Amino acid sequence: MEELTLTTPALLFSAISLIMLAYTNRFLAYASTIRDLHDKYVKNNDSILIAQIKNIKQRLYLTRSMQILGITSLLLCVLTMFLIYIDQNIIAIWAFGIALLLLIASLALLIVEIQISVKALEHHISDIEKN
Repeated sequence: MEELTLTTPALLFSAISLIMLAYTNRFLAYASTIRDLHDKYVKNNDSILIAQIKNIKQRLYLTRSMQILGITSLLLCVLTMFLIYIDQNIIAIWAFGIALLLLIASLALLIVEIQISVKALEHHISDIEKN
């Protein structure tokens, strides 16, 4: 096995940063949508709005989990670099491995969230197709 160097975990910085930016944009879009749905619900107590609110609430929590896993992955990459710096290579390898697993979990949740988002949009499309 090759030795883990400082550049290996550093390579993930840009990827994780871009992923976190995308997650944050999703979160902000959900916040805006929730505010709009809330205003509509206050004006019109509709069961369809309640279903939309439940759907977006689920997606919001998934996004929060994705963000937590991504941030923890990034923190473990930084820890890995520190451990390499202080010559604790075995612990560094484990920390980096856990960071990779957390990043994988974050991306897996993204797939789940996308599938839920698509189902929500399919409901809107079906309403349009009925007309």
